[in-house]
Amino acid sequence: MDERMIEAAQTGDIDLLYELIQNDPYVFQRIDDVPFFHTPLHVAAAAGRVDFMMEMINLKPSFARKLNQAGFSPMHLALQDNRTQAVLQLLKFDKGLARVKGREGFTPLHHVVQTGDDDLLIKFLKVCPEAIEDVTVRNETVFHLAVKSDMFETFQVLVGWLKRSHHESAQRWDKELLSWADIDGNSVLHIAAIRNRPRVVEVLLKHLHRYQINAKNLEGLTALDIQSQYPWNERQADRIIEMLSNAGGLSGSSSLLRNTSISSFRIKSLKEKMTFFEKCKIIARRRGNKGMPHEMRNIFLVVTVLIITTTYEASLNLPKTPDDSPCPSLKYQVSLSQDQPLNSHTFLHKTDISTAPIPSPSAKEVSKDDGLTLETSLFWFYNTLTFWAAVFLTSFLLPRHLFSSLILLTLSLFGRSYMILFEVSSWSWKQRKFSDEQAHFFYGVASFCNILSALALGFLVIHRIMFYVSRWPVDIIKPKLFVLLQLIAVTWCVFVFLITPA
Repeated sequence: MDERMIEAAQTGDIDLLYELIQNDPYVFQRIDDVPFFHTPLHVAAAAGRVDFMMEMINLKPSFARKLNQAGFSPMHLALQDNRTQAVLQLLKFDKGLARVKGREGFTPLHHVVQTGDDDLLIKFLKVCPEAIEDVTVRNETVFHLAVKSDMFETFQVLVGWLKRSHHESAQRWDKELLSWADIDGNSVLHIAAIRNRPRVVEVLLKHLHRYQINAKNLEGLTALDIQSQYPWNERQADRIIEMLSNAGGLSGSSSLLRNTSISSFRIKSLKEKMTFFEKCKIIARRRGNKGMPHEMRNIFLVVTVLIITTTYEASLNLPKTPDDSPCPSLKYQVSLSQDQPLNSHTFLHKTDISTAPIPSPSAKEVSKDDGLTLETSLFWFYNTLTFWAAVFLTSFLLPRHLFSSLILLTLSLFGRSYMILFEVSSWSWKQRKFSDEQAHFFYGVASFCNILSALALGFLVIHRIMFYVSRWPVDIIKPKLFVLLQLIAVTWCVFVFLITPA
């Protein structure tokens, strides 16, 4: 690169920059053609010349992600020289610059974690939260680097941010990052045990499950093995060993660990015969809404909600039976003179219905109006099936999220409202007989469908809420206890359902 260009970048002389461009319009093109080059943007970022740096980005945006011969981007150099304003301007220009991997796979966020600048760390995570999942070439996360750099407060900030994040990938990060294994198979807990960091171990044990605490590295050692075999400080080692033991930590050679490890559990489950519920679960995952485009799922949700609304509205406006027609107390009779035709002299007599002769109904009409007709019973039968089918389709189309479970809870309460409406509408029927056996049959099926569907939806709501709130690994940690709690919750739901007056 020309010495005058370096001088312009170091001093921030924009006029000199354009003078050089006038002399050689292809100066930046030749630089951009080189895979690794120390561009004028690198020089300006390291010198903290913000105005020149932003002018350079305006002319050649690709320089912002370009690595120099040492494997550093302009943001890497700005961080190394503590040019905070330059870093923030680069981050404002493109939040993805926080994820540019430089030498040994280190991103700018990795550098911030190693230096312990918590204020800048929060700004990075606010602008680009996805950067927290980036790893180095040694497969190290920001949590590994914070512990290795003895930045305990930074480690606390990272853990606190992870637990409070509302990002769409937060659940996956919470499950994976704290137990992530580096190239040697060491998790953050292994690193804390190797370096005798009891405070880090104490924080980690609050958020890790037992199978994560007893994870082995490539040497087959758990965190308890490492702390027992390579203690740097006996007092701290005893404290860490006690904490690990109280949290269920085991030695890698323990027979109990071999029987309860995640790999052995999965191997055993794969050898067993697939149950009916597992087949249904697999079919639902393969052919469910995971591969469904968002636009299509939104359309289906709108349709199902309209069906629910329409069926509920139809139950409020029942079809009229013959005996439900209004009977006026007064009727008008037309009186005609025998000798006069129908003309302007024709008049109406207002006659009381009580004195007017009423034709006696036939036996067939009496039996027809004597009870619940087959048509009305069929209406409730099909209306009930349609209502609950739309409710379950809505529950299937909702994305898997805790708020979706709360929506399902609202739907279950709405379904209970429909059941009460069904019972209220049948009060007048119970005082009369059903017109025939078919009407009685369809009415009974509709009642049974209400009860069964409400219980099924209640069980689904309880299962999802318990899963998302507790976040227990159901397949590994105490599955019997999880099932027991579900049974208790379902029993309570059934009890509340039975004592609720209809």
